[in-house]
Amino acid sequence: MTKFLVTGSSGQVGKPAAEALRARGAEVVGLTRRGGPGAVAADLVSGEGLDKALAGVDTVVHLASGNNKRDLPMLRNLTTAAAAAGIRHLVMVSIVGCDRVPLGFYRQKVELEEIALASGVPVTIQRATQFHSLVEQVFTAQKFLPVVFGPAWSFQPIAVEEVGARMAELAQGAPRGRAEDIGGPLQQTVRELHALWKRATGSRRPGVIFRPPGKMSAAYAAGVHMVPGAAYGQQTFEQYLQSR
Repeated sequence: MTKFLVTGSSGQVGKPAAEALRARGAEVVGLTRRGGPGAVAADLVSGEGLDKALAGVDTVVHLASGNNKRDLPMLRNLTTAAAAAGIRHLVMVSIVGCDRVPLGFYRQKVELEEIALASGVPVTIQRATQFHSLVEQVFTAQKFLPVVFGPAWSFQPIAVEEVGARMAELAQGAPRGRAEDIGGPLQQTVRELHALWKRATGSRRPGVIFRPPGKMSAAYAAGVHMVPGAAYGQQTFEQYLQSR
């Protein structure tokens, strides 16, 4: 029976991914810095404990992320240990349009993809659009302002549970390199998303929509961070807000 290791198994994508794998009858162990019930302890930043954590594992679902520069050594340590352990499949998540938006965080995502693809470990990389929680934070982070500012862009937010389920599905399949991008069910403007957030939260603060200058803004305005065609996700941003 295939054994799966999910890094970041207590995180916002790692937790639903691990749950989805278990629901599909898989043998799953999580990886966190402290370990605990159903999880082993290892430090991805230093690499300490990885050899032991990977013993007997066939597939790794890498969802641990600090969203900072530590993500690079974390993945390098993981792929080095995975190659030495003979891991047959590494699955990881990335961001739609990361190779087309001139943003430092996105450039790092591209570098992470390159590390994985050059590791010698069979890989599947799933790019997804922005999570519902990120779009919500655009508004909630401005709680002390009299108005809510938002860029004149559109987003296609997706539920983390649906991304987790997709990672579980991919992990139980053959390595695919770059999988087809996935996004949420609707492409909506920030003005539309803010109106939904206002209705759900009872906020009365008006929204001020502006178009930031520069190449990054132009890339977002062109929609390179969204997925054309049939949507993968089912939960809308409005449904997400209602569920909270």
